[in-house]
Amino acid sequence: MTESQTSNRSFPTQEKPNKDYSDRPNYRLYMSIQANLKEVLADLPSGVRLVAVSKFHPNESIEEAYTAGQRIFGESKVQEIKYMAPYVAMIHGIDSYKLLVEVNKQAQKCSRVIPCLLQIHIAEEETKFGFSFDECREMLQKGDWKELHHIQISGVMGMATNIDDTEQIKKEFCSLNTFFKEIKRTYFTDTESFKEISMGMSHDYPIAIREGSTMVRVGSKIFGERNY
Repeated sequence: MTESQTSNRSFPTQEKPNKDYSDRPNYRLYMSIQANLKEVLADLPSGVRLVAVSKFHPNESIEEAYTAGQRIFGESKVQEIKYMAPYVAMIHGIDSYKLLVEVNKQAQKCSRVIPCLLQIHIAEEETKFGFSFDECREMLQKGDWKELHHIQISGVMGMATNIDDTEQIKKEFCSLNTFFKEIKRTYFTDTESFKEISMGMSHDYPIAIREGSTMVRVGSKIFGERNY
């Protein structure tokens, strides 16, 4: 997933917060999204940022979230990086060294340095992607990534197993936090920008926050179920 400070879609200039929206066509949608955003934001302690996962949702839903004050959106698939490189603020899903090289290549074309998070496979599900802990250690130990001057490794990302067992989810998030601290200590001790642990989605972000998340990726809890 790629993150943008505002969505790459084009929306009207933000309206003033004190404007009366009751006469707007999407008033009910706006009020619903606004209420959902407030509910999620109320759960977030200082230092935890919200990424509103807006991919697959219609433009009008993203516009309403923007009008309600949200500025960080999770939009495109990483595979679209050659089109998104000029606009993306951070990439949350780097699951191979090959992909890191490709992001560096596309970022170089537009003279940018793109922050990236290493996606770690922490779930007990084959449908989830990412480095294993050992694969990530091996990649970092080789050191070739240090020659990629148009990417900045800024932390880690992981998705827990989609189950109701809160203890299992807690265990998986805890493992990611522990791994973050390990590679921070080993490879990024003096790198101030290596600080992000992106974990937690609509169904489990409160657990992720308790286990040290700095960024939560919430979609359906804000926008409703996605349209594919």
